[in-house]
Amino acid sequence: MDYTLAEYKSPQYERLGFNLVKERLVAMGYPQEIMEFEYDPSFPVRGLWFDALYGNLLKVDAYGNILVCVHGFEFLKNYQVYELYPNKFLQLDESRVYVLNTLFNLPETYLLACLIDYFTNSPQYSSRDKTGVKSGDLVMSFKSIFQDVRNAVDWVHLQGDLKSMTIKNLDEYVKKDERLPMFLTRIRESGAKVFLLTNSDYCFTDKIMTYLFDFPHGARPEEPHRNWKTYFDIIVVDARKPLFFGEGTLMRQVDTTTGSLRIGSHIGPLQKEQVYSGGSCDVFTKLIGAKGKDVLYIGDHIFGDILKSKKIRGWRTFLIVPELVQELHVWTDKCQLFTELQALDVMLGEMYKNLDSSTKEKPDISKLRAGIREVTHKMDLAYGMMGSLFRSGSRQTFFSSQVVRYADLYAATFLNLIYYPFSYMFRAPAMLMPHESTVAHEQRFVMDSPMISRSRTYSIFEDDKQPVNHKDSKMLERSNSQVPHTRPITPRSVTHNHDEDYSDEESDRNSGEEKIN
Repeated sequence: MDYTLAEYKSPQYERLGFNLVKERLVAMGYPQEIMEFEYDPSFPVRGLWFDALYGNLLKVDAYGNILVCVHGFEFLKNYQVYELYPNKFLQLDESRVYVLNTLFNLPETYLLACLIDYFTNSPQYSSRDKTGVKSGDLVMSFKSIFQDVRNAVDWVHLQGDLKSMTIKNLDEYVKKDERLPMFLTRIRESGAKVFLLTNSDYCFTDKIMTYLFDFPHGARPEEPHRNWKTYFDIIVVDARKPLFFGEGTLMRQVDTTTGSLRIGSHIGPLQKEQVYSGGSCDVFTKLIGAKGKDVLYIGDHIFGDILKSKKIRGWRTFLIVPELVQELHVWTDKCQLFTELQALDVMLGEMYKNLDSSTKEKPDISKLRAGIREVTHKMDLAYGMMGSLFRSGSRQTFFSSQVVRYADLYAATFLNLIYYPFSYMFRAPAMLMPHESTVAHEQRFVMDSPMISRSRTYSIFEDDKQPVNHKDSKMLERSNSQVPHTRPITPRSVTHNHDEDYSDEESDRNSGEEKIN
């Protein structure tokens, strides 16, 4: 629900969470001076790693190679990064690294930077082995600061005033779209079932959803207003994702008049307009009669929603990335910077052209490297202080790699689906490997390698109209051997099925009958 159906307004909502966490930290004993921190939305970006050992925010690529390193508000130089991280690499170790993956983590990311900067530069504190600070007999590790912030954030979300203040000021903090009732109705009219699966409790969910559907009309202008529950076939609150996709919890019915849970575990069937609490993916999919790829799951949490539902259950996934609105604006507005970066890469390649292993002199690429750094810096600043959510120059981020790996679709809002028929086949463009993207189809290679004809089911010379030696041909003839199959037979029909959305027996039989000429 959060940041999927209910998109919280930025930076108003982050600022609210930031201020509430500050108050909680002061109540926990932190200096009153931290109340002077002001939230700056241009600094944090989603997907950063926080290294609890050294107190650094890290922007890394898919493999843990460090792209940007920030200690407090100080962007560390290359040699400083090497001192802390040999080879500018860090392995993803949950005991040391926390991935700030969600939109709720944005104020937390900025507050961590504020606190590290405060304790590192305050005259009352001095550095302690680069892993913390001390003041007299007081010692604070960066890990303990991080744990305090985590506890404060959890307290604000679960026990503090964040939800109540949100409910009191829905117009200020929550965006609503009058197309929502219409689109959910279209989905159901297409024959699909719509379910709501949220970690929020029923009372908060009811308040948010009532606001989102608070229009004078229903799904169409001529229809009367309807309760939000009528737009869903199944409603599950307190899901406790990602636990829901594993062992889960007991599924119980919710008394919608009081918000309390009814005793006993619900074993089905699931009723329309009835609200359920908890459960597990196993029980849920059995009750709705759906297999993995029958489900398109839409969520904003790359780990709790998308990764777990895809990796554990094989659901189709649709990741909501509200930052795409800004990302696309910068991408189109500053496209010349990316063009410059590509031109510099070409020039770098030209410097090594016609050189081989016999070359003794090194080409001077210092100016090109400086140019690449300068253009990359300009690109990053166009998105914000920490750069793009998806890249740093020509390098893709850890977050970007997770999107590519686990999200079947991603967009700024799921309402973009309004502009596609429900029968639409979403198909990604071919992702070329480096050897495919840098070699033109027109190029021909000298056939001087024994591997060049390996695994070919027809003669390598066929395109050149060369005579075929049938003794070496891989077309098979049936022998009188008692072994059922001495060699595989070259397929005569389609063998891949990754473009199929279903796999019933009738479809398989039909595709097997289709011939390739």
